[in-house]
Amino acid sequence: MSYDGSSAPVMTLAEVESVARAAHAAQRDKAGRPYAEHLEAVAEGVRARGGGCELIAAAWLHDAVEDGVLSEEWLAAAALTQRTKDVVRALSKRPGEEPRAYAERILATEGARLVKAADLAHNADPRRLAVLDEPTARRLTRKYTAMRQYLGITAETPESPGVPDTPDIPETFTTSDD
Repeated sequence: MSYDGSSAPVMTLAEVESVARAAHAAQRDKAGRPYAEHLEAVAEGVRARGGGCELIAAAWLHDAVEDGVLSEEWLAAAALTQRTKDVVRALSKRPGEEPRAYAERILATEGARLVKAADLAHNADPRRLAVLDEPTARRLTRKYTAMRQYLGITAETPESPGVPDTPDIPETFTTSDD
């Protein structure tokens, strides 16, 4: 039985994490750190905000299709819940897409805003931005601030992630790998 209550088998969170780590293994973030560190931080941020297994799985995979390390075909065929797939798709920016359109898609997809809040919190962490050159840090800070505004998310501190002001806090699912 899956964590969404259906009889269809789905990947465990450990399996999703393993796939995400392998898919992003060659990537580094803007500070030169292994990209999987960002994925782990977002997954933990989702958990801290009350997100259940479906959203934690989406957090691990949130950049995979956008970055081209996993294909849309892989996602469509993957043993994941429809909700997880929908959130991953909502969080995958499209080439040339305007930030407001991206935000509207996130807001229209249940659970995506919570995952994006965790993503933005980690991306905008002053400790991460401090290791970047000043122009890049300023540009990214403006970008993250604008997206939080589009999504109606207040800024958070790394020490106090809190729960974003959102009506779609997900129910919590449990699995043996929680």
